[in-house]
Amino acid sequence: MHRTQAPETAGSGSIGRIVGASLIGTTIEWYDFFLYGTAAALVFNKLFFPTSDPLTGTLIAFVTYAIGFLARPLGGVVFGHFGDKVGRKKLLVLSLMMMGGATFAMGLLPTHASIGVGAPVLLTVLRLVQGFALGGEWGGAVLIVSEHGGDKHRGFWASWPQCGAPGGNLLATGVLALLAAVQSDAAFLAWGWRIPFLLSGVLVVVGLWIRLSVSESPVFLAAQARARTEAARGVKEKAPVVEVFRRGWREVLTAIGTRFGENISYYILTSFLLVYVTDHLGLSKSTALNAVLIGSAVHFVTIPAWGALSDRIGRRPVTLIGSAGMAVWAFGFFALLDSKSFVVITAAVTAGLLLHGAMYGPQAAFISEMFDTKVRYSGASMGSQLASIVAGALAPVIAVELLKDHHSSVPVSLYLCAAAVVTTVTVAVARETRGRDLTATVHAPGAPHRPDPVSTAAGSDPA
Repeated sequence: MHRTQAPETAGSGSIGRIVGASLIGTTIEWYDFFLYGTAAALVFNKLFFPTSDPLTGTLIAFVTYAIGFLARPLGGVVFGHFGDKVGRKKLLVLSLMMMGGATFAMGLLPTHASIGVGAPVLLTVLRLVQGFALGGEWGGAVLIVSEHGGDKHRGFWASWPQCGAPGGNLLATGVLALLAAVQSDAAFLAWGWRIPFLLSGVLVVVGLWIRLSVSESPVFLAAQARARTEAARGVKEKAPVVEVFRRGWREVLTAIGTRFGENISYYILTSFLLVYVTDHLGLSKSTALNAVLIGSAVHFVTIPAWGALSDRIGRRPVTLIGSAGMAVWAFGFFALLDSKSFVVITAAVTAGLLLHGAMYGPQAAFISEMFDTKVRYSGASMGSQLASIVAGALAPVIAVELLKDHHSSVPVSLYLCAAAVVTTVTVAVARETRGRDLTATVHAPGAPHRPDPVSTAAGSDPA
């Protein structure tokens, strides 16, 4: 069977430029999204949700944090549909503008002390806009890289947009840590917290300038040309999201399971950590922020290494290293935090994020390779964003509630371990996708689900 190797073209379509544009764009979008989570743990509980019990205020703040996740599947459906119809690039530009605009507006909001209940309502609306935009960002960013690069090194190239998550968290945490170090607590609460949100406006301008300079995916353009030819012959296409659930529902479930433990572990290792270290252990917010800062830096540089390893040994083995390791680390993690030593806390966070990276690095290529080009944006977005509701959205809320009720980290460790086991089982029974030709069709109309013969020929595990 002839195999079409996606070219690594020059100019605006060069793989380096595509990766750079996706990485910078996703970093900015995750900066905006994580900034809310960090602020929810440190600021919003006091300024927008004031209560007599600090943990209760934090819990309410994390509920609005979770609301942003509810909009992500809707964003995935809308952006996925149009991304599969009109292209990846246009939708990526729109998602960046929406996310940046909402974050900038948060920096201008009056607090509960100024306008009462209207403040948290406005904050929640802007959080929904953030979630909607991010729901369309991830699928497009990883797909435009996956579809520009060749089959042999897809795991490595596609892992770079994944670095946007720790990159954004690194940037958000770093800005807040810097402000916390140079400002008094009173000044930070009064106005200092607004600076990182307003900074988003500058970052979005830079991101748009870079993102507008890249070319559309050649794999998508070829599929679009075929679709026009079929339409001229009178063949009618169904909506991509309909096709995904008709013929690709197994892959959607696999994507959800693959992201389940990864999502929960990340938000516990970063967002919930801030609550645990400051409210439960009574340490300074700088201790927590700096630990996450160092861990995120290591996380950022090691994700591509995990992606490259998945090109050599497969997506499944690398993911299983991370998920099985996280199931064990769930118990050692909090024991190390309880030492109250900055060095030990930093080591605990860094080790946890290294294991998370083993799940996250291969994930972009793994999920991209599950779907056909005509529905790839919809399928990847739906699988990843549905996971965000059942996993990431609730993780900080559940963890805070468990800590509040039991005054112990053991229930949180059990929760984290169970999530990692779900991902381990899902990936263990999934089909290997390494080496798949993205121009090949897995789900031909009317055909039963079957392994991609190209992937099988390339040495993939057919189990």
